[in-house]
Amino acid sequence: MKTISLLLSLLLIALALKPFPTCPLDVVQEQNEVSNGLTLMFTPVNPKKGVIRVSTDHNIEFSTATICVQSTVWKLEYDESSGQWFVTTGGVEGNPGRGTLSNWFKIEKYEDDNNLVFCPTVCDFCKPVCGDIGIYIQDGYRRLALSDVPFKVIFKKA
Repeated sequence: MKTISLLLSLLLIALALKPFPTCPLDVVQEQNEVSNGLTLMFTPVNPKKGVIRVSTDHNIEFSTATICVQSTVWKLEYDESSGQWFVTTGGVEGNPGRGTLSNWFKIEKYEDDNNLVFCPTVCDFCKPVCGDIGIYIQDGYRRLALSDVPFKVIFKKA
């Protein structure tokens, strides 16, 4: 089945290219705040509806080629060394359920803007960790991570 993906550009978000890149690539805030970041595709849990709505599970995917031989679909992953949940790439598009729980994000209204939230509802019996996506500074990179302080995002059509 072909999914309908809406193409949007999320300001200030880019893939992290470290001095010695490793895969999967992390999702970080662009260092140059006037940069538009990279183009993203949002695919709703029910792609037949073809509409991006707030408070609905979505896969988020970079629409760009990388040096990694893996998907650019976002996923949430726990980093034991820092004790932090980070947004990284290598997720799976579609197939909502227990096996893809870490790949679903929501857009929520936040003040006069939007923010991203991780609290998937694609599995009726799962109890995922939930929280706002914010910024966690690590080694000079502003990584997207679960946070008590939501990161405001601005969307524009690509």
